[in-house]
Amino acid sequence: MSGDERGDGHGSGAPRRLPNIFISPAGEPFRAAQEAPYPVVAWFRRADADHDGRLTRDEFRADALGFFGKLDMNNDGIIDGAELARYEQEVAPEILPKIESLHADEGMDPSLTFGDPRNTDNRPDDSRPHRRGEARAPAPARGIGVQGAAVYSLINAPEPVAAADTEFNGRITRAEFAAAADRRFDLLDKTSAGYLTEAALPKTPLQTAILKREKQAAKRRAEQPPVPPP
Repeated sequence: MSGDERGDGHGSGAPRRLPNIFISPAGEPFRAAQEAPYPVVAWFRRADADHDGRLTRDEFRADALGFFGKLDMNNDGIIDGAELARYEQEVAPEILPKIESLHADEGMDPSLTFGDPRNTDNRPDDSRPHRRGEARAPAPARGIGVQGAAVYSLINAPEPVAAADTEFNGRITRAEFAAAADRRFDLLDKTSAGYLTEAALPKTPLQTAILKREKQAAKRRAEQPPVPPP
């Protein structure tokens, strides 16, 4: 699966492709070439340690903690402010808005904000449909319903590493990261089966956009008149 071409949105008409990026529930980026399968496959098959097609809670947590170890540069069992900054600026810069300090083509593409309120799998909690008689919570501004890592991920967490800091003290412990992994597993295990399968995973907003553009491109090719023989 790959991204289809599109204009750059600035009138130049120069073709651009959607990035082929997946960010795991723990926040780890997986990047693939344009013509390669969407890299959620690479994450799932690596995390599925016994390769039985079922990603259990223990495997899911172990995968998250493996990424924690990569971020904990000084091996003190804590992701501190400097290590978090390294994650955001160097490991997964796609989750940040494009700014001058980042290299070319790094940072989040501003067109990939996916604010469609119909996107229920990625809708923020405060914009869920309300029941009759229940106070309506304010909906997110159009165009910013899903941001940051959530564009490339299975869950709506714009910064999944920082979100694990439940103590709000700027220090993410290994225990906090493991607890975040368990919460995220529960979000994805909607039937409480105790495991996830590749086929049952939700599509990321980016993955959905890639599929849509591929379908549109295939339709355009099918509608083109045949080229007469020379």
